[in-house]
Amino acid sequence: MNASAQSANDSGVELAIGGMTCASCANRIERKLNKLEGVEATVNYATEKAKVSVPAGYDPALLIAEVESAGYTAIVPAPEPRRDASEGDHVADDPELVSLRGRLIGSIVLTVPVIAMAMVPVLQFTYWQWASLALAGPVIVWGAWPFHKAAWINFRHGAATMDTLISMGTSVALLWSLYALFFGTAGIPGMTHPFALTIGPSDGAGNIYLEVGAGVTTFILAGRYFEKRAKRQAGAALRALLELGAKSVSVLRDGVEIKLPTEELQAGDEFVVRPGEKIATDGVVVSGKSAVDASMLTGESVPVEVVEGDAVTGATSNVSGRLVVRATRVGADTQLAQMAKLVEDAQTGKAEVQRLADRISGVFVPVVIGIAVAALGAWLGAGFPVAAAFTAAVAVLVIACPCALGLATPTALLVGTGRGAQMGVLIKGPEVLESTRRIDTVVLDKTGTVTSGRMTLVDSVLEPGVEREQLLRMAGSLEAASEHPIAQAIAKGAADEIGTLLTPDEFENVEGNGVQGTVAGTAVIVGRESLLASWSQQLSPEVARAKSRAESEGKTVVAVGWNGRARGILIVADTVKPTSAEAIQLLKQIGLTPMLLTGDNEAVARRIAREVGIDDVIAEVLPQDKRDVVARLQREGRVVAMVGDGVNDAPALAQADLGLAMGTGTDVAIEASDITLVRGDLRSVADAIRLSRRTLSTIKTNLFWAFAYNVAAIPVAALGMLNPMLAGAAMAFSSVFVVANSLRLRAFKSVSER
Repeated sequence: MNASAQSANDSGVELAIGGMTCASCANRIERKLNKLEGVEATVNYATEKAKVSVPAGYDPALLIAEVESAGYTAIVPAPEPRRDASEGDHVADDPELVSLRGRLIGSIVLTVPVIAMAMVPVLQFTYWQWASLALAGPVIVWGAWPFHKAAWINFRHGAATMDTLISMGTSVALLWSLYALFFGTAGIPGMTHPFALTIGPSDGAGNIYLEVGAGVTTFILAGRYFEKRAKRQAGAALRALLELGAKSVSVLRDGVEIKLPTEELQAGDEFVVRPGEKIATDGVVVSGKSAVDASMLTGESVPVEVVEGDAVTGATSNVSGRLVVRATRVGADTQLAQMAKLVEDAQTGKAEVQRLADRISGVFVPVVIGIAVAALGAWLGAGFPVAAAFTAAVAVLVIACPCALGLATPTALLVGTGRGAQMGVLIKGPEVLESTRRIDTVVLDKTGTVTSGRMTLVDSVLEPGVEREQLLRMAGSLEAASEHPIAQAIAKGAADEIGTLLTPDEFENVEGNGVQGTVAGTAVIVGRESLLASWSQQLSPEVARAKSRAESEGKTVVAVGWNGRARGILIVADTVKPTSAEAIQLLKQIGLTPMLLTGDNEAVARRIAREVGIDDVIAEVLPQDKRDVVARLQREGRVVAMVGDGVNDAPALAQADLGLAMGTGTDVAIEASDITLVRGDLRSVADAIRLSRRTLSTIKTNLFWAFAYNVAAIPVAALGMLNPMLAGAAMAFSSVFVVANSLRLRAFKSVSER
């Protein structure tokens, strides 16, 4: 790509950054970019992107050159073309991920026999040490090359990270082993590593540590691979959003319908939308009447009736009638595209999480090097031979190699996420766990999260002399012939209660008002009160009052009449999930403040909130405003978790410190979230936060003991008392402890299992 050909727009320049291995890399690039005059940059390690504000006309090539001078790569990414799901997952084709996977597989194949020979004396045949060198050498040099490269970049900039520790430890283990094999006694035929668990002086000439270098490389490659794979999902939310739109559209040209790809649609074109089709782009209805299901974009649970002159939004679904729509906004100007931009902005602006191991390594590595240098000087100053002094110094570096540290995070994450998967909680990566520790506010979407997201028949009010079964049979039988979601809710509720429904003799859909027809020879009307009134069928004052009460609570009321008289009303609403109230109490018990956030009206929101025990309600919120609400709470000092399931929730999920998506919802919400809850049970939110906090606590315990082992062993090494098998046993014990501690997460129980 010719970067100079790119021009900065009003919102700045976005760069795709390559070569970052930790959050400190992102911080370093950010500092370098911000030193440029007129430049304000934010670099996100998780999404591997930099968002840069620059003066008008600023050449992005200057930004790229600055990033490259720091040892990383940068490009101005081209827009991704729309992809069908059949084209496969681009994550699997990512060159960096493919390379990392190849290194991991190759390292596993070569490392397993090396570790087996080093730890099992019976496998130590005559020239086993040379076989170990042939197998471990490629792992420590080629397999660990990403760590060596990152360590060199960090060294050039005066920084020390986890990569520095890995590179230093594995390299020294290899160099010491080469010295022992070629210049010491470790290369003689028949050499073995006996089990002698005692401390004693050694000159290092008979000891090899190839299994340490190869094992650490393989363990950490595995952790890096799965972390990188999780990070590569960051852009999937944007692709899923754009793929929601219609792929083709029937455009009217000179009165003739022409099928075109939606990309060729122009503002001002008129196009046809039939029942069941998606509206191709934002526009205005030119002719026709219909109900439009906009719940995925707006959160409204009830389809919206539209007529000539009403605005419609792209990617929403036409439920009933035929519409002709004139396109008003296309491409990047549509509401769907703007929501995709909101998701992208929220992901890029999310605060980076500094990995705990890197923070510790930043202090630990310089200290270890300092101790090694001090040991070398002390031994030489005391008059000991150079070989003995060198052995003590190198022993310090070898014993500091993070064997257990390589297992600390991956094993806890593996067990924790595995247990979560059994419970229906999918955690995307280690960074997510950091967020759960600080959460104090949980913002809950209403439709599909706290409620079922489906219209349900909840009640009926009868006129005198009318039986409920009769009302349900007449209304349900007629509504069963309609495709409208409210009609289907009534038909299902009636069928569930009274059994088989009748087939209407006649049926007519009255656009925007209801239906009418004949059931078992009886003329039946079901719909708005005004539809019955047009046939001189009036509700009694008592039933009319019941209708007003239900509507004041945000419920939908359908009037029913037959044989010239109103017979009663049916009340339809989006019902609360059975476990939602219990889930809210659980969230309060773990110290979180629940809030209800919805696009529905205030009355509906307040009714739902009262049912489940939520005090704070924010209603009638547009999709873009949901994200703004979360951002406002964050500015107030709250650490926010967002729970949602719809497309309209995706920007807020990405903006939140922790995003949790109901797996029963849309792919967009799931991809924009940090944690996916496979079941629709809201209690899973409490389970997810509890499990994440427990997993993070386990990782920290593992890291503490992994480093504690190093700290305890370093003085022994510095005094020249390092026994190879004692060191090997200690390393094995620390690794076993880390694994055993991680396995305790398997005993974690969800709320439903108690």
